[in-house]
Amino acid sequence: MIEFKLFFALISYYFVMFVTPGPNNAMLTASGIKFGFKKTLPHLFGIPFGHVIQITLVCFGLGNLFQKYPIIQFYLKWLCFVYLIYLGWKILGSFSNNQKETGRPLRFYEAALFQFINPKAWVVALTAATAFFPSKESFITATLFISITAPFVCFPSTCLWAFFGSSIRLIIKNTRIKKTIEYLLALLLVITAVIIVIG
Repeated sequence: MIEFKLFFALISYYFVMFVTPGPNNAMLTASGIKFGFKKTLPHLFGIPFGHVIQITLVCFGLGNLFQKYPIIQFYLKWLCFVYLIYLGWKILGSFSNNQKETGRPLRFYEAALFQFINPKAWVVALTAATAFFPSKESFITATLFISITAPFVCFPSTCLWAFFGSSIRLIIKNTRIKKTIEYLLALLLVITAVIIVIG
């Protein structure tokens, strides 16, 4: 029987990790502003789906591979860095020109696959699988506990960022303010990218 204090600790950990700023939340805010909450839903559902697969794989031993070959994580960091810089570049000019309907929100499978180059997502998975794994339970039960809990915390936590973005979209009509937000979000993605590489 999994103890309540372990369950509460895992939920608390997931909430802090999923609700705090990072690549996913910066991208969701940008998507909410440009496309609105409804069109961002596939992106929102893709993130926890990717996390479940990722956490399950870590529980099945992928974490050991990273410990044995840290160069894999090094390359993942740089891949994420390049992708975030690219997204930052794409954000510039995108909100003020959204009447042209350029671009599209991230698809479900794209959001899920992004978790595999997202270093913060790997940190979440590796920490959850090592710090909160209930060793007294059977391997399958313990793995299900760690992985299935994630989406129930991840989805509402990340929804806040998409909702925040879509709220800004409804409020802001001024082109200058939109441009300012574009630059701030692009800068946030660049800062996130740099922190990932140097962290």
